[in-house]
Amino acid sequence: VMRAVRVLQFGGPEVLTLQRGVAVPEPRDNQVLIKVRACGVNPVETYIRSGSYARKPALPYTPGTDVAGVVEGVGEQVTAFKKGDRVFTTGTISGGYADYAVAAADRVFPLSDKLDFKQGAAIGIPYFTAYRALFQKGRAKAGERVLVHGASGGVGIATCQIARACGLKVLGTAGTEEGMSMVLRSGAHQVFNHREANYLDKIKEHTGMEGVDIIVEMLSNINLAADLQLLSCGGRVMVVGCRGPVEINPRDTMSKESSIIGVSLFLATEEERRECASALLDGIEAGWLKPMVGSEYPLEKAAQAHEDIIHSAGARGKMVLV
Repeated sequence: VMRAVRVLQFGGPEVLTLQRGVAVPEPRDNQVLIKVRACGVNPVETYIRSGSYARKPALPYTPGTDVAGVVEGVGEQVTAFKKGDRVFTTGTISGGYADYAVAAADRVFPLSDKLDFKQGAAIGIPYFTAYRALFQKGRAKAGERVLVHGASGGVGIATCQIARACGLKVLGTAGTEEGMSMVLRSGAHQVFNHREANYLDKIKEHTGMEGVDIIVEMLSNINLAADLQLLSCGGRVMVVGCRGPVEINPRDTMSKESSIIGVSLFLATEEERRECASALLDGIEAGWLKPMVGSEYPLEKAAQAHEDIIHSAGARGKMVLV
């Protein structure tokens, strides 16, 4: 038996309850059973838990998609993995906030010795979303200028590392000194403090007449109208994060023929997922894909983690359960 966090009804962080004595799931055909050493906590998991998100899992469920750990067993037809392998996942079937999790073999990847388990748990949603936003939806090209608006969290750091490795000019924003230094260490050429009253003017000053080709936006309900002012001709805002509605002036898109493009990893095709995976596994080998881990919580503090990821003063790396 094992421990697992269960959601019995949708609601606030307090609906996350740690249950003991839960049966360990059995891996079926094409499935892998993993002893979880760390699991990433992503903002989307708080929206799903609250019941306000487009996707509602059947209750009860265990949250968590991004786990890292050691293979405990494999189902029939699984040849790529064996007991004892270090792995990370981009999705689980049984839920990652638990001591053991089952995942489809095609959502499991070898975890290089270059990364520890906490870093492995920080790859999934953040890096796949960042790659999708930049290249699959944003059509980023080397030499273009990208602004990562909210760059010190999991997706932000991933976006900075990928963009820098692929030859883009990278600008980032963060809200704390520690966050700003993390953004620079992740490959941004320049970082701005989005708590300063005039930070948008500083970005405009830095980019001059050209503006920014791509903005990867983590908080579009606050920033979208301002983002449209920062874009170049033909520029695009990639909406990665949003916590409510916002008012914009559509005329601002006409004057630059700019685009606002939504990003949802959930809609990626198998082929797109494979493209993401192969680019990111290359990045681990090459050494530029290096997740920065922030706050760590034990499994029994999952509710606190959900509270903090939404209400903390400023992101500093990727939040994980250990």
